[in-house]
Amino acid sequence: MHGRIKLKTTEEQAEQKQKERLKKLHFYETTRSACFAKRKAGILDEEGLILSGQLLAANPDFATLWNFRREIFLHLKEEKNPEELQTLFEKELSFLETCLRVNPKSYGTWHHRGWVLDHSPHPDWKVELELCSKFLQFDERNFHCWDYRRLVVQRAEVSPQEELEFTHKLIGTNFSNYSSWHYRSTLLPLVYPDTECRVGRADEEALLTEYELVQNALFTDPNDQSAWFYYRWLLGRADREETVSCLYISREGQRLIVSFSHPVNVLLPRDELILFVDGLPLRVTWKSPHPQLKRSAIWICELPPNTINAACSEHNFKVHWRDGRIQRECILYKGRSESWCRDSATDQQLFRCDLSVEKTTVLQSELNSCTQLQELEPDNKWCALTIILLMRALDPLGYEKEMLQCFQTLKATDPMRTAYFDDLLSKFIIENSILKMEYAESRVVDLSKKNLTNLCHLDQMQLVTHMNLTSNRLKSLPIHLSMMQCLEVLEASDNEIESLEGLVQLPRLQEISLQNNRISKIGDLRPLASCPSLILLNLKGNPITEVPDFESELSELLPSLKDLIV
Repeated sequence: MHGRIKLKTTEEQAEQKQKERLKKLHFYETTRSACFAKRKAGILDEEGLILSGQLLAANPDFATLWNFRREIFLHLKEEKNPEELQTLFEKELSFLETCLRVNPKSYGTWHHRGWVLDHSPHPDWKVELELCSKFLQFDERNFHCWDYRRLVVQRAEVSPQEELEFTHKLIGTNFSNYSSWHYRSTLLPLVYPDTECRVGRADEEALLTEYELVQNALFTDPNDQSAWFYYRWLLGRADREETVSCLYISREGQRLIVSFSHPVNVLLPRDELILFVDGLPLRVTWKSPHPQLKRSAIWICELPPNTINAACSEHNFKVHWRDGRIQRECILYKGRSESWCRDSATDQQLFRCDLSVEKTTVLQSELNSCTQLQELEPDNKWCALTIILLMRALDPLGYEKEMLQCFQTLKATDPMRTAYFDDLLSKFIIENSILKMEYAESRVVDLSKKNLTNLCHLDQMQLVTHMNLTSNRLKSLPIHLSMMQCLEVLEASDNEIESLEGLVQLPRLQEISLQNNRISKIGDLRPLASCPSLILLNLKGNPITEVPDFESELSELLPSLKDLIV
């Protein structure tokens, strides 16, 4: 301390401190052994509370001793009257508060406090609320205390509205209170439930009023991430409803494909998928498009012989899922080689929010405000990222050019996260490409020269027949590519591809161009052996072409191949 002379530690003082430490250690070990001995002997008395309390006061994280105390209380509960028991529990609560001062983030202490109140004859939950408020003043991000407060709120039957006001008070004191923002996101849907019954979302009017609160926080301290994360939650959308999103039938391939809005496992009893053909149930075996996909958004079945008759016949296909609560129907008309019935990404507003006029006006205003803030804080990455999300919510295609410019700003502002921004940009580019493809009513998707670093939403491209991935930065063709069961031509030249694990069991795939990639071993091409229609393969510019006997080994691996370009 200032103004005080620092005394040197002599050997005598060091020896004295060592003796004191050994004395404390001896006391600790002796008391611990006594507690364990009493517990082993089944001696559950108040002396056990005293002994365990001596240890827990110094070390509140000794879980075994908290268990020992609960066993003692349960035993004493049978011996003492309610008044004596209440006195005992009140002493315990006082002791627990002492322990929390030693370690306010002790798992065992908070859990034990909740247990004591649950077993107390006359618990005072209002006092517990005050205790929580006091500890949150010391540390507003103490998640142990926040968890305990949620328990107290439930027991004390505090309304969500009151808790929402509590979070407002804490946020007003400190905009950086991330825990309060998060708690607020769980309370809003309870106080203002969504009128369309979407799980986890609040009513639109309530969300709109929240923007003003967040905007105050953002302009007060633009570099604090707490409010930005809450802002992203406000911009989010409810989870998609579980549905059968597409039913596809191939007369030539004698197969049926079912697509879901979420990855599922139809082999589980609760997710059983039942197929009806012309009104009669048909027993089939379902499989995912790739062996590694235990849960998949797409499931395939091979139809038994003669299920689909000659081209002149018409057939009705229907699937029942979740005990028939969710159904999808599709008709294979006469003269048609294939047929499908699907939800489009545009109709489902899959890649943007379904906005009312009022919300569109508010979000446009928010975009203008964030743009103004960015002019004041050009190096603020949270602002740039939020602008992108607002653009995606309002009009993904209309703001495509501006979005690309914002990503350049992000990378310059935060170069350490360039890889994350590249992946996020790839996701948004693919989403836009899917929307453009659907508006054009095409089955061809061109993703060439987009600087893509990963592939996503491949289940939304199930009907695509031609995909161009030329001149990107892809390092692999992921297993989810196997969902593109209608794919016939794949162009993926001029990438950094080393793995083809996604090119598995694609029955219609005929041509693949992999020129100028990094395929170096015959084994890398093994997945292609499961593509029976493959006739053209371009491997020019890959290290594999320098492997001895490469062509002869490849001809054994891919007997259907007619044209190899090296």
